[in-house]
Amino acid sequence: MSTQPEAPRFPFPPSPVPYSPGPEMRELMAKCPVAKVRLPDDSMAWLVTGFDETREVTIDQRYSRALVFAPGRQVYGMEAALAVSLIAMDPPAHTRLRKLMAGAFTDKRIQALRPEVTRIVDDLIDAMLAGPRPADLSRSFSLMLPASVICALLGVPIADVDLFHEWSNALSGDWSRSGDEIAEAYAAMIGYMSEQIARKRKAPEDDLISVLINARDSGDKLSEDELVQLCIQLLAAGYETTANSINMSFVALCQNPGELARLRADPELIPAAVEELVRYVIISGSGFIPMARITREEVCLGGVTIPAGETVLPSFNVANRDPAVFDDPDRLDVGRAPKAHLGFGVGAHHCLGAQLARMELQEAFRGLLTRLPGLRMTVPMSELEFRAGQAIASMRELPVTWDDA
Repeated sequence: MSTQPEAPRFPFPPSPVPYSPGPEMRELMAKCPVAKVRLPDDSMAWLVTGFDETREVTIDQRYSRALVFAPGRQVYGMEAALAVSLIAMDPPAHTRLRKLMAGAFTDKRIQALRPEVTRIVDDLIDAMLAGPRPADLSRSFSLMLPASVICALLGVPIADVDLFHEWSNALSGDWSRSGDEIAEAYAAMIGYMSEQIARKRKAPEDDLISVLINARDSGDKLSEDELVQLCIQLLAAGYETTANSINMSFVALCQNPGELARLRADPELIPAAVEELVRYVIISGSGFIPMARITREEVCLGGVTIPAGETVLPSFNVANRDPAVFDDPDRLDVGRAPKAHLGFGVGAHHCLGAQLARMELQEAFRGLLTRLPGLRMTVPMSELEFRAGQAIASMRELPVTWDDA
């Protein structure tokens, strides 16, 4: 008598190579692009690792984000923090709010910010050069660059960055993180942002929060709750993923010294390298960033029939290693310039700040590789420590040194 194999437990253990899929994920990828898995609460879900299948889940309205947060459904970790966010909505509600923010993230506006970002990069590197070695790249550079940029955009004090980082660490918890801890951090952010909004109502400034306040008060395009939530989402999303992308991309380059040398020798490759690093590097602490969908009706995905009401987990980072789409996908090639990667998502929920993140990554590596000769890690990759319970991989520190010019 034959029996069906038991669905594997998900999420899988951390990968020994933190920016690559672990052995369990690789085995599942090789078997089936759509596979049933058992979640920590013993419920079942469908893990999607194929590129085409992941893209389909993301753009097809039969897979709903809003239903994930329907009354009576339990959500965990980072998803609990997203329950009232733009990311938790389906069109048309999602479309209305996204349009209000889209104007702040056009390519023209982002390119106009580039000189300021270059200045911030140079200031941070100047401070590193003046300080002791080894330096902590994570604290002294990777976190401070996107934090400085998003604080300037929103008009909130950069002096509060430690508070933002503490709250963000709680909000980006994985399945193991206490719901009470996440709720406490979110409540603290609501209180903080409400104070900032009240301050800017009295004295508007040239920043994004003031623009959104005007949309609320003059145009009546936002409710007060939506105004607060959008400001929180912009602050929380504005730096944590970019900071950890800088860290993990640098680690990946150090583990591929030929590609690192190639990039140093030809900085014109940096835009292409950034696209490749976004494709290649996995920054999720447990193999994925939770962006579940619920099927509105029965669907056929990757040859697998999934009933209505089922949980589907698209794994964007892992789909970027699909050999059906990328030649030799496990090879880092800084000249590849992949055009079709899913590192910023796709469809209605494509990352609103993708152009900003691209520009920040480009300027970060331009500064690091041209101003810090021989920049390198001072510990082996196996000794890097990551904060436990994070959906987004967060290093405790990234010790580096460099040669004298």
